[in-house]
Amino acid sequence: MKNQGLSTVIAAVIIQLTLGVIYIWSVFQRGIADTIFGGNNAAAGLIMSLVIAFMCIGSIFGGRVALKYSTRVSVFIGGLIMALGFFLASFVTVDFAWALWLTYGVMGGFGMGFCYSTTISCAQRWYPHKKGMVTGVIVAGLGFGGVLFAPIVRYVITNFGGVGTGGEQVAFVVLSVAFLVVCSIGSIFLKDAPAGYMQSATSTGITSDKPAKNFNTTEMLKTSQFYLLTLTFIFAVLGGVMFANYAMPIAEARGMLEIAVVGVMAVTISNSLGRLFWGTISDKLGTANTIVVLLAITAVLVLLFTSVAGYWNFVLFAAVGFAYGGILSTFPPLTADTFGSKYMTANYGYVLQGLGIGSIIATFVAGHYKNIADETGDIDRMFPAFIIASVACVAGIVLMLIVKRMKN
Repeated sequence: MKNQGLSTVIAAVIIQLTLGVIYIWSVFQRGIADTIFGGNNAAAGLIMSLVIAFMCIGSIFGGRVALKYSTRVSVFIGGLIMALGFFLASFVTVDFAWALWLTYGVMGGFGMGFCYSTTISCAQRWYPHKKGMVTGVIVAGLGFGGVLFAPIVRYVITNFGGVGTGGEQVAFVVLSVAFLVVCSIGSIFLKDAPAGYMQSATSTGITSDKPAKNFNTTEMLKTSQFYLLTLTFIFAVLGGVMFANYAMPIAEARGMLEIAVVGVMAVTISNSLGRLFWGTISDKLGTANTIVVLLAITAVLVLLFTSVAGYWNFVLFAAVGFAYGGILSTFPPLTADTFGSKYMTANYGYVLQGLGIGSIIATFVAGHYKNIADETGDIDRMFPAFIIASVACVAGIVLMLIVKRMKN
């Protein structure tokens, strides 16, 4: 049994590492914007928003497939969808630029959703007493995937066609093969825990925050806790998404153009480390308490936006990314603690909609104030966006305390 659980976690981490590739759109942004979208950066940037949105939607469908058949089947299907989406993306031309939204954005995100939450849930059920740590390890793989594969993809683009001259299309084909191979082989090693495994493990008392019952999706959607959790998720991700999306422009505007990429790496690496660290902490502190701590930390950090200068910008980027990573790794076990682990595969897909909605709101709000900052030449004019994020975190703390009280 232990070997099956371990092999499932290892396979899940490798699959998530590969999924992280889909998040490195910035590597493609300039070349695709110039050659496919006629220099329209906004149209090219929309692809990343579509990936996040359809990943959340795909998680719902992937969860249903995993419950009806198995996690193995869901991940295999997800790999096929991603592989097909990226392969078709390699044929998109300027005359059909919209097709890139459909292939990379919609198909890529949707296929990713089939693999993302299902692998998390599958691994959690093997280690019910360490749900936070296991979740942290797996979603950290997703974060490190971007760090690991970004230079590889950049190398492929540069040496097999060049930026804006065919290199991106070659990279799409390479990635499509990677998705197909990793998800196909990786799915073989994914095994759902036996029906009685969770009950026997939790009956020993080794897991905390044990829910009173296992809610199926229909039952969960009838509870007020579900809507409060999802709304909290929306509030929690605002600050992290804002810093993740605008770390480079902020660093450039503050006279750090040559090393602005360091800001991006600071957010990405600390985000990944935060997923692992806070996921482990939540096993000891409790998932709800950990979310409250992370929201409080983020509420304070984002207000330091106008107070830092020089290299302290990168320290702030890293700190916000560290907390944001904790949010992403703690919400899956929080969902299991609140509604039970039996139907977690399907249930988390619905809670995950908070990430998609929050990301869209954060992009819109930060983008609005970034336009104002560009017009005035003062990057500090973005500060109202971070005030909004801070207030949202405080509101999230109130909601989490309500959820915790209702649960007790």
